[in-house]
Amino acid sequence: MTEAETTSRTGKRVLLAKPRGYCAGVDRAVQTVEEALKLYGAPIYVRKQIVHNKHVVRTLEAQGAIFVEENEEVPEGATVIFSAHGVAPEVYEQAKERSLKAIDATCPLVTKVHQEAKRFAAEDYDILLIGHEGHEEVIGTAGEAPEHIQLVDGPEDADRITVRDPNKVVWLSQTTLSVDETMETVARLKKRLPMLKSPPSDDICYATSNRQHVVKEIAAECDVVIVVGSRNSSNSVRLVEVALDAGARAGHLVDFAHEIDDAWLVGAETVGLTSGASVPDELVQEVLTHLAERGYADVEEVVTANERLTFSLPQELKRDMKAAAAARD
Repeated sequence: MTEAETTSRTGKRVLLAKPRGYCAGVDRAVQTVEEALKLYGAPIYVRKQIVHNKHVVRTLEAQGAIFVEENEEVPEGATVIFSAHGVAPEVYEQAKERSLKAIDATCPLVTKVHQEAKRFAAEDYDILLIGHEGHEEVIGTAGEAPEHIQLVDGPEDADRITVRDPNKVVWLSQTTLSVDETMETVARLKKRLPMLKSPPSDDICYATSNRQHVVKEIAAECDVVIVVGSRNSSNSVRLVEVALDAGARAGHLVDFAHEIDDAWLVGAETVGLTSGASVPDELVQEVLTHLAERGYADVEEVVTANERLTFSLPQELKRDMKAAAAARD
C-alpha cells in the first residue's frame, strides 16, 4: 500500500502552521551569544535565559555560555550578554560598577517599547503597561519609568487602575501577549478612561501576531493542536490559548517530541502543529517525525504570512568583530 493510500484510509493529517518558530529578535539574540563565544572564547556569561527555550539554553551551555540570574554572579571584568527580553536601566549601572563588558541582545521591538515608556514619562503621562507580572520583559520596561508605570495584568485588572489625570494616560504592552486579550483589556480600560491614548504603533510584535493569526486559521479544523515551546515562553503559552479559543478541541505545549502523550492522539484525525517564536525548527521536524510514525504522514503547510525581517547584531559586538577581522588581515 502506498503512503497516499494509507493516509486516505486513516484520514490522519497534520496542518503545519507558517509562520512558526524563530522570529528576527530571537535569531539575533542566539546569534549574538554564538558570535561572542567565537570572538571572545568561553565562558561568556548571559544574564537570564537568552530566550525562553530549554533546548536553546542547553545548546548554548554546551558551547560555553554560562547563564546567571544577576550581574553579581558574573566575575568582575567579564563579558555579559543581556537577554532578548530587555533590562531596566539599573542593570546597565550594575554592569558598569562591576566593570563588565555588556552586550545588549534586547530585541529591537522591545527596545521600541522602552523608548515609548521613556518618552511618555518625560511628558508626565501615567503609563498603563499591559503584561504579565514577573515577566522579564515587563520588569525591564517598567524599570524605565517606575514612578509613571502601572501594570495591568489582563482585563480583570483594568477596574482597579487609578490615574492622576484621566486626560493624560497612555497604554503600552508586553510584545508577546494574546492580541485578542490585549484588545479586550484596552476596551475595558477605555470604558473607565475614554481619553486613553494608544502607542504610536503596535507594541505586540509582528511575530507574535503572525503566529497567533495562522493558529486561528487552522484551529477549527484540528482535533488537537500541539505547540512546541517552553512553559516560561509567554508567546508559546498564548498559542495554546489562542488555538483553544479559536475552536481546537484540545491543545498542548511540549518542549520535545517525546513529551507527546499518545492518548492525545486517540480519535484525532487532524493535528495542528506550530511553535513559539524562540523555538528552532529542528524541534518541529522531530515532532513531525514522531507524528508520521503514528500515521500522520500527510502534512499540509498553511501559510498566512512570509516573514523577511532581520535585525543586525548589537553594535558593540559588530565593532569588536570588525576589529578582529581587520587584525587578521
